[in-house]
Amino acid sequence: MENIYQSIEILSKEKGIDPQIVLDAVKDAMLIAARKHFRTVENYEAEFDEKNGGLKLYAVKTVADPVADPALEMSPSEARRIDPNAEIGATVRIPKPTDALGRISAQTAKQVIFQKVREAERETIYREYADRVGELVNTTIKRVEGLDLVVDLGKTEARLPKREQSRLESYSVGDRVRCVIKIVDKSAKGPGVVVSRGDAELVKRLFEQEVPEIYDGTVTIRACAREAGERTKIAVSSRDRDVDSVGACVGMKGMRVQSIIRELRGEKIDIIEYSDDAVTFATRALSPAKITRVTILDPVEHHMEVIVDDSQLSLAIGKKGQNVRLAAKLLGWKIDIKSEEEKRQEVQNAMALLSTGAPVSALIEHGLAEATVDALVNGDIGTVEKLGNMTPEELEAIEGIDEEAVGRIQQAINSFYGQAYEQTAEQPEQQLEPQAENVEPAEAAAEASAAPSDTMEASSESVAGEGVEEYSGTESSAGEEAHRP
Repeated sequence: MENIYQSIEILSKEKGIDPQIVLDAVKDAMLIAARKHFRTVENYEAEFDEKNGGLKLYAVKTVADPVADPALEMSPSEARRIDPNAEIGATVRIPKPTDALGRISAQTAKQVIFQKVREAERETIYREYADRVGELVNTTIKRVEGLDLVVDLGKTEARLPKREQSRLESYSVGDRVRCVIKIVDKSAKGPGVVVSRGDAELVKRLFEQEVPEIYDGTVTIRACAREAGERTKIAVSSRDRDVDSVGACVGMKGMRVQSIIRELRGEKIDIIEYSDDAVTFATRALSPAKITRVTILDPVEHHMEVIVDDSQLSLAIGKKGQNVRLAAKLLGWKIDIKSEEEKRQEVQNAMALLSTGAPVSALIEHGLAEATVDALVNGDIGTVEKLGNMTPEELEAIEGIDEEAVGRIQQAINSFYGQAYEQTAEQPEQQLEPQAENVEPAEAAAEASAAPSDTMEASSESVAGEGVEEYSGTESSAGEEAHRP
């Protein structure tokens, strides 16, 4: 036990924890080992000896007369042999030999020390990194554990799980990578810090480093949606009317965004100008697809319907639904995309239901209970039209229909006809456009043949979309100026 304090100081520096914590862990380990070795219920105390740098072990007993429990108490005469000033009620410490502790006790003490040190280390790491979640850090790949990677943060290790890696990237031991701190967990068995290369926060932090206008607050990142290794959509806005938010992020000849694309190993980035208007924002977010119209279905539940031309449907949906999925994540809205043909067919079906008579079961979608529908069917009421022509008295005569049910039926019928009329009202608007386009076909053909370059330019602008810049990391993209409508 001699000079144990030197070992404690070395261990404390290596783990970055307070030496007093390690010293307390050693004392607790010695007490556990002593109880296991002496096999008694005596109370023990461990004390650090500053003179020789060792630990001393004492059994603590209380002076009592008479003695009720010899393991915890001792008589005044026995106590005065150790301490002449001992009185009844005082405590006396009896020295115990530490050399008597055997190998098993020493092994137990070692396990206790390691456990206490690990707990203290996790607590220290948690305090240091808990407030740094989302921060960009430089790390080095230290080792590979299955599909996960263990990286070195300097003072501690962190884990880079497979799910937080980009599919475009491969790593080797010793590689330096930039990550964001995602989770700090002090209850984990392994490294308590989890870093990520696939989180959207990484793109935000990279833009903050590359774009001074974002760092000083002139340009703000309003939203970011990412599928690591595939594509990122980021929405920005400017607080200064004279500063172009999209152009600031792109940089001269795309230098700023190209630097971020290289860091992400060629991941495509769409830079979108933010708008408070959900319709305008959705139109930009779904770029490069050309949107015909956007309808807000439910502003409370954030549900919208987007109509595109038949030729633009696959472009709006994207590869495996990626474009619309990222747009929905960016907006925070549920987006239903339909082609003109699908919407037209939907309207025709609604009109057919109105002409032939819709079944009563169609009212279930408008809030009518199934039990009420069953009662109506049993009462020989099969269509919504027949139900709408009945008086409240006739409805209450049906078994299972009361006054409250009549009110719910009326609400469902009003909702059903209201939706049907809204859908049919959109049909004339769709039929007006081709008529307007064919008013003067000769003049349109003459203009098209006279200015082919203008037609090509307008076509390219319509594909790019308003307020949107798309970069894929190719050399041609790097040389293009930021397009501003």
